[in-house]
Amino acid sequence: MTETVSPRPERHVVVIGGGPASHRLAEALSSRDTAAGIRMTVLAEEARLPYDRVALSRRLDSDEDLSLAPAVWESERVTLRIGEAAVSIDRTAQTVTTSTGDIVDYDELVLATGSTAPVPDIPGSEHARVYRTLDDIDWLLAEVERLHGVLGRPPRVLVAGGGLLGLEAAGGLQRRGAQAAIVHSGGWLMSAQLDEGAGQALGRLIEAQGIALHLAQRPRRILVSDGAVTGVEFTNHTVVPADIVIFAIGISARDELARHAGLDLGERGGVVVGADCRTSDARIWAIGEVACVDGRCTGLVAPANAMAEVVADRLLGGSAEFTTVDDATKLKLSGVDVASFGDTRAEADGALEVVYADPARGLYQKLVVSGDARTLLGGVFVGDAEPYASLRPLLGSRLNADPGAYLSVAGAVAPGGDELPDSALVCSCNNVTAGTVRAGVHEHGCTELGPLKECTRAGTQCGSCVPLVKKLLEAELGKAGITVNRALCEHFAIGRQELFESVRVLGLTSFTEIIARLGTGRGCDICKPAVASVLASQLDGYILDNGLGTLQDTNDRALANMQKDGSYSVVPRIPGGEITPAKLAVIAQVATDFGLYTKITGGQRIDMFGARLDQLPDIWRILVDAGFESGQAYGKALRNVKSCVGSTWCRFGVQDAVSMAIRLELRYRGLRAPHKFKFGVSGCARECAEARGKDVGVIATDQGWNMYVGGNGGYQPAHGQLLASDLDDETLVRYIDRYMMYYIRTADRLQRTARWMEELPGGVEHVRQVVVDDTLGLAADLEAAMARHVDGYEDEWAATLADPERLRRFRSFINAPDAPDVGFPRVAERGQSRPPTAEELADPATVLISGGTIPVRPRS
Repeated sequence: MTETVSPRPERHVVVIGGGPASHRLAEALSSRDTAAGIRMTVLAEEARLPYDRVALSRRLDSDEDLSLAPAVWESERVTLRIGEAAVSIDRTAQTVTTSTGDIVDYDELVLATGSTAPVPDIPGSEHARVYRTLDDIDWLLAEVERLHGVLGRPPRVLVAGGGLLGLEAAGGLQRRGAQAAIVHSGGWLMSAQLDEGAGQALGRLIEAQGIALHLAQRPRRILVSDGAVTGVEFTNHTVVPADIVIFAIGISARDELARHAGLDLGERGGVVVGADCRTSDARIWAIGEVACVDGRCTGLVAPANAMAEVVADRLLGGSAEFTTVDDATKLKLSGVDVASFGDTRAEADGALEVVYADPARGLYQKLVVSGDARTLLGGVFVGDAEPYASLRPLLGSRLNADPGAYLSVAGAVAPGGDELPDSALVCSCNNVTAGTVRAGVHEHGCTELGPLKECTRAGTQCGSCVPLVKKLLEAELGKAGITVNRALCEHFAIGRQELFESVRVLGLTSFTEIIARLGTGRGCDICKPAVASVLASQLDGYILDNGLGTLQDTNDRALANMQKDGSYSVVPRIPGGEITPAKLAVIAQVATDFGLYTKITGGQRIDMFGARLDQLPDIWRILVDAGFESGQAYGKALRNVKSCVGSTWCRFGVQDAVSMAIRLELRYRGLRAPHKFKFGVSGCARECAEARGKDVGVIATDQGWNMYVGGNGGYQPAHGQLLASDLDDETLVRYIDRYMMYYIRTADRLQRTARWMEELPGGVEHVRQVVVDDTLGLAADLEAAMARHVDGYEDEWAATLADPERLRRFRSFINAPDAPDVGFPRVAERGQSRPPTAEELADPATVLISGGTIPVRPRS
């Protein structure tokens, strides 16, 4: 008789809290072996998907979506309940009662409740705000804008707290048009992380940006008149005028649920946990800011991630332990580099401090070493944090040279012989060591940066360790005698950069010539579009002539974007977003006549969807006759230059953003590149055009223009980095010419500007040396190449319409050119037509519109 084995019962893990720590726990559990039979329910108090609180300051500069990877919540084993808070825990019954009155049973409970931003109990404190959540940020931005309009001047914002969050809040709101000031109880900024010299250097840099500092003071009361904040009185009785008061003075663990449940708490708050992250109740765990380890709670992402991994491992039967809190910090506050790690105050016995300070320039670098000046114990960097990435993993290791050789601001060149031990922490966010990175290369075969990051998780969160990860990768490949594979594909043993230069130097003009001289075989779907892009960047001719049409992808061959139902979209260029009523009327008439769905895009253009291939020439003939030209929405080219209204209409504008946006769009239209790219021009620091989220961002100052580079949206968003300040119009254009042509020549295939700059040795500083300082002597050549593009530009659709042979590409039936297209099924929604879903197609009762202008009829 065969014995029946009962399946192991499924365990229910309830997680209270919807922040990064709970997201990391859900990710860790769902990505591992599911044989343990774990089902998760996450109770998230905020009515939104869990988001990256570490990147909260980005919301001050753009409407960027900070949601953490949503795929985690799509697992059948994970249930996310947003907008539903836990209100009580019954440890005996092992249940949690939620704000909806629901009672949820648990086998294991994880507290990831995070922390709150405290506000001191002083007169008027009910009028203060905090800097903690996305809702806080959105309210502050809206209030700054509202007060600006009501008061007719920049609103005065006083931030209480000179730590990380306080500096972020003050700097961000200052950029959005407020007049910011900081009051801090310490004698210098970031007094918890920096020593006095570093704090004073940071203070000079912050004051230079127009942010007033009130140090060694605390708010005593908030002054209010008729319900509105008017100022703040400090403990020394000084009164400072203010319209908004923000407290960013630290965090308080949200331990009220644990307190009421009778769990052990720390002396200063937080739920006490052991090395296994288990609380005083064996069925309850705590991670993140609510967890009290060795008497303290921490608000850093690295320990929260590490705790989540420990709990995941324990729930799956492992024995992982949480060892220590890594409080290393590297960030850019209001454009100022700040970093610290290890024993920043030289508190170890016999510790020595090696310091370089230049108060006039706001530069400060310090290394803390052992008494024999050989073992690295810590470091602090302000104004220039370049040594941080390579030094931080050496914490506790012996240095191969005098400590002063590692201080870049002193003009030294750091020695290159320091071999990282396997135990050295490379990525603190994800607790990845050098040994793990090396194992990814040698044991898992990750010989490229992308797969190595995915395999080890190094560099996948804040990204500050990516240069070091790349350096380790190349070093390990070199040791193994492996040449870094930069081949474009199996047909070209060289990369795109080498291919571009070879084509340029040899004067090659066709795919046949290129593959005969530089490659093998007949080409593939990888190399053909890459070659087409290279030729388009160099020849500036019609992209479908001379055999290039067969190299292009579907969108470029049709000069339009194919949509999911096989129809195409039409996007005329609208430079700078400026358009006349007459042109708007033409677009409206075209959309009406051809039955197209219309939508205004995020890039200030009008998209028309649902055109058949054979309709495209008819549509574009009308648009071209009205003065429109192709917007290249289908190409790896300039998409648009977004602008605010600048000084033309806006009372805050300091430069004519619209004219500059139009000038840039007309100059760079049709420019082919390794990937699509976008520009933005804002007429003042309020940044309404979101220029710092663009490949090239231009922001007006009262002295000219600030130029930002490398901002990207998409799967891996990146903020633009400041390249040059206060430029006049002509210098700005020259620098953009150089930047774009250098990117086009040296970037990899399908590489956005952000990723390109990440992989350049020296990053933005290298780009600055090439573009601004012309250290490679390429400026004249790059400018000449751009001039050839500008002089040779021709609108692709105007050229198509002028040539009957080119128009043959858009026939529906080659043997019957006048035969009508069968059209595409459509359903009506919100007054327009759209493609039907599979369910609607299968439903006989669904009313469909059959492509073009054929009237609505029931589907039989």
